[in-house]
Amino acid sequence: MPDDSPNSWEARAAANSFYGFTDLPTIAQRGTVVLTGGEGPYVTDVHGRRYLDANSGLWNMVAGFDHPGLTQAAKDQYDRFPGYHAFFGRMSDQTVLLSEKLIEVSPYSEGRVFYTNSGSEANDTLVKMLWFLNAHEGKPEKRKILTRKNGYHGVTAVSASMTGKPYNSVFGLPLPGFIHLTCPHYWREGQEGESEEAFVDRLVAELEETIATEGADTIAAFVAEPVMGAGGVIPAPMSYFNKIQPVLQKHGIPLISDEVICGFGRTGHAWGAEAYGFTPDAIISSKNLTAGFFPMGAIILGPELSDRLQKASESIEEFPHGFTASGHPVGCAIALKAIEVIMEGADGNPPLIDNVRRITPAFEAGLKRLAQKDNIGEARGMGLMGAVEAVQDKATKLPFPGSLSVSERIANACTDQGLICRPLGQAVVLCPPFIMTDDQMDEMFSKLETALDLVFDEVA
Repeated sequence: MPDDSPNSWEARAAANSFYGFTDLPTIAQRGTVVLTGGEGPYVTDVHGRRYLDANSGLWNMVAGFDHPGLTQAAKDQYDRFPGYHAFFGRMSDQTVLLSEKLIEVSPYSEGRVFYTNSGSEANDTLVKMLWFLNAHEGKPEKRKILTRKNGYHGVTAVSASMTGKPYNSVFGLPLPGFIHLTCPHYWREGQEGESEEAFVDRLVAELEETIATEGADTIAAFVAEPVMGAGGVIPAPMSYFNKIQPVLQKHGIPLISDEVICGFGRTGHAWGAEAYGFTPDAIISSKNLTAGFFPMGAIILGPELSDRLQKASESIEEFPHGFTASGHPVGCAIALKAIEVIMEGADGNPPLIDNVRRITPAFEAGLKRLAQKDNIGEARGMGLMGAVEAVQDKATKLPFPGSLSVSERIANACTDQGLICRPLGQAVVLCPPFIMTDDQMDEMFSKLETALDLVFDEVA
């Protein structure tokens, strides 16, 4: 039970904080976990309790919560030049350096980068870019955006319209012109007797039919996460993008890779698109871009979209869009250091992506072991992102009744064990920091297994 005395942290949080994406019955019963610090992959609450954060904060604290190089990069930049914008032909030197670095590590030999404060804003901005350049090119009706059911692209009005989650209906979303295709989750969406390749072919046929019905000249882009994150860690079948992209190219529809979660190492590759072997027309980046040490998002435009957008902007002398903190010098300095830490190695240490690749087999083995449980229907993932999905009946894939809140119960039981993980639908998601050791990996799976057993004993 929470400490509900008037001066407790829990009571103060409840009195003055409005919660987003939070199970309110849990808050009422258990209170807010108020955190005060972190060390490595662990966080500590105001009562001194320590938790292994298997969610990396919110996918993003991949270098842990006390990385000295990242904090020093922030301190040094605050001393040099603590803040600026990227408007009116002025920007910080760190912004220039980061743009160069992002093109260098992207799949593109040339291109341009535009900065935002989050992945939501980056997706929102991308849509405005596409609407703007299409109108400039005499195609003002080319505005529709294709995404997938269960995909997550953000919470602004436009990016929430891109997000294929039913909860957005409470806001009267999606807006017109946002079309959600079938989620590429073979285990859940495949038909009886349908092979994985036949499933992919059916989704390709659905795309072709949608383009024919809507009209290719009305569709501005197809936007997709390589591995769906907030949909419950859903990797598309390996052939999916290589079959989808030619259809889009035939009709002149850009393929945009939303790499907010997958980018910078989460899949064991620089980009999720690299893991699937395709080159998108643009990349959306955030989260790991700064290893969670600063709020930042970026649209990395490939050469074709970059050139088209530049011409459209020149026609009216500017691109009339931006944010006060776009290209913030401190954020850019942190991002430069984060890319070094994750992708290149820093301060005498190997790149964190090497550790991702090293521990991924143990991570996969842990998921596979949990999949043997009677009430786990599927264990899935790629790289260092995974999920186990609870079912009432394994043979039929029947989920538990929603009224049981099974995944929320599991997450709460994990918290009691000193482990933070995330409930998503009927699944529990793991996306641990890239710095995990073998012992910490064992600790994570041991605590999760204890929580699963406790909850399944109650509800199964």
